[in-house]
Amino acid sequence: RHLDFLETQPATISVFFPSSVAQNSQIMASAISSIATPEVRLAARTSMAARTSVPARMIAPKRAAGRSTKMVVRADANLVATVADASAPVAVLGTAAVVGLAATLIAADPEKRRKEMAAEAEGDEMASVKNYFETVGAERWKKIYGETDDVNKVQLDIRTGHDQTVQKVMGWLKTEGGLENCTIADCGCGTGSLAVPLAMEGAAITASDISSAMVGEAKARYENALAGGGKAPASEPKFEVCDLESASGKYHTVTCLDVMIHYPQDKADAMIGHLASLAEERLIVSFAPKTIAYSILKRIGELAPGPSKATRAYLHAESDVEAALLKAGWKVTNREMTATNFYFSRLLEAKRV
Repeated sequence: RHLDFLETQPATISVFFPSSVAQNSQIMASAISSIATPEVRLAARTSMAARTSVPARMIAPKRAAGRSTKMVVRADANLVATVADASAPVAVLGTAAVVGLAATLIAADPEKRRKEMAAEAEGDEMASVKNYFETVGAERWKKIYGETDDVNKVQLDIRTGHDQTVQKVMGWLKTEGGLENCTIADCGCGTGSLAVPLAMEGAAITASDISSAMVGEAKARYENALAGGGKAPASEPKFEVCDLESASGKYHTVTCLDVMIHYPQDKADAMIGHLASLAEERLIVSFAPKTIAYSILKRIGELAPGPSKATRAYLHAESDVEAALLKAGWKVTNREMTATNFYFSRLLEAKRV
């Protein structure tokens, strides 16, 4: 979700992978290459130094025990990705240096931008998130999660991925008892991409978000759905402005999609505990999973995020999220993964132990 700067800004990026993560480089090559023109190809340099053009996503680098894989991507009008194994006649760093460089890539500083954003909110990180979603972030995500054609390839891919996650949640809820008059709190509702279709299915919805701009958009989309012929639920949806920590009440089901990316793990643990206290039967959360491949992708995107994307983003290990759920008295009963080129979201459904 952080790579769309490549759509408009030429850049040269070198990513070095130790052999232990080389199998993930196909995902990354696919993601980066997809933002170029349809004619983009990956040029693969084999150990015989022969160059072959193949469609993106059809190439995986060779792996060899103890060897490193190098992928160099130039994102300009004619993006070219070269993937070479250690036996190719190109300079490849040793394993130790590769690991060090990969660590540097992940850990290098986007922190300065984030601190500047937090400073504008007097050091309050969540206030800086709120400010973002009240201003440039609101317009950006209204567009991404809307129906306008005024989106680039990356934004369209994110829209597609998020919609897939929403459809998976809808599928779970419909097959596990139905939605008519089911009380559901959609916490961090954003533009209403989940709350509105749930209401149209008859659920009794309470939709909340930290941003008044996003809540206003969600309410407007609900009203538009009614005007377009949608059936009003028996219980009028409630649209509220509040952060996750301030959400209150008791609900059959609590959902929270793609919000944990704004929370470090310790705060995410507390947030999961709070959401669990609101749910009586079911809790559904999604988050960006923390893996080596996704951490590198995230870091690449942070190199030049642009003013409308410079928010703090946290990945979470699935085991950490599951442990937080278990501590709160909940056990994961369903899990799904949505992975497009630029949208990666692990979806968990939990029920009381």
